[in-house]
Amino acid sequence: MTKNLINIDQIPYGWARKDLTLGGPCQKGDKGQRVVKVQEWLTLNGQGLRIDGDFGLASEYAVKQFQAAQKLSETGVVDGVTFTALATPMLRALTPLPAASQTFNDLIVGYAKQHLAENPIEVGGQNRGPWVRLYMTGNQGIDYPWCAGFVCFILRQAADTLKKALPFPATYSCDTLAAMAQERGLFISEKALALGKPGKKEMLPGSIFLDRRTSTDWTHTGLVIAFHDNVFETIEGNTNDSGGREGYEVCKRTRGYARKDFIKIT
Repeated sequence: MTKNLINIDQIPYGWARKDLTLGGPCQKGDKGQRVVKVQEWLTLNGQGLRIDGDFGLASEYAVKQFQAAQKLSETGVVDGVTFTALATPMLRALTPLPAASQTFNDLIVGYAKQHLAENPIEVGGQNRGPWVRLYMTGNQGIDYPWCAGFVCFILRQAADTLKKALPFPATYSCDTLAAMAQERGLFISEKALALGKPGKKEMLPGSIFLDRRTSTDWTHTGLVIAFHDNVFETIEGNTNDSGGREGYEVCKRTRGYARKDFIKIT
């Protein structure tokens, strides 16, 4: 477990604090959104359940199994201690990195790796679950693809650590990311990069890639953690092992430069 794990009341993001607060014990016979939260986190911790908001025998059994694995009292009741244990992966991801001697780009890469280590993944349906809500300021569902939300949340964590402003406002849209980068002179096209304007060695890890469909339409985005001559390495959200744009998890990938544009972060 991470040393000095962040407390829920120390999290600077109100929607995340709300989502990580259970609001009272949850036990057999209960129904509603509190039960949904518990079932989501039980499933994310390997206790696969139907996420239906109904705390029945299966949910009680899953709680006892989780409590036993964590060496907690096997009550079958989710109190504050059990819920915090369930949500510890997110608390680890939200625990601040040290700001000393770290650049904005260093922290972007550091936070991206910190999130990746916790295996953020959808649960309960397309674009749903606590990780999606974290990256999408509390929103979830089919209308909320979350790749840009993941990028912007990681940038926000890094900026907050250094107490500096974001280079552009957070957005859920790849096209808006591209437009804001163009307005601010941060947009680097595939062609410009190929011509060495700038060169790949001038592009810093922590920059952003955009998957281009047309000259005015970008369909996926993620963070670059290393630039190489012919490929670059990424950490990206709402993708999967095949690199799809509507996946279900945060992945580390290696990609080629074809049909990719970039946002230079410094």
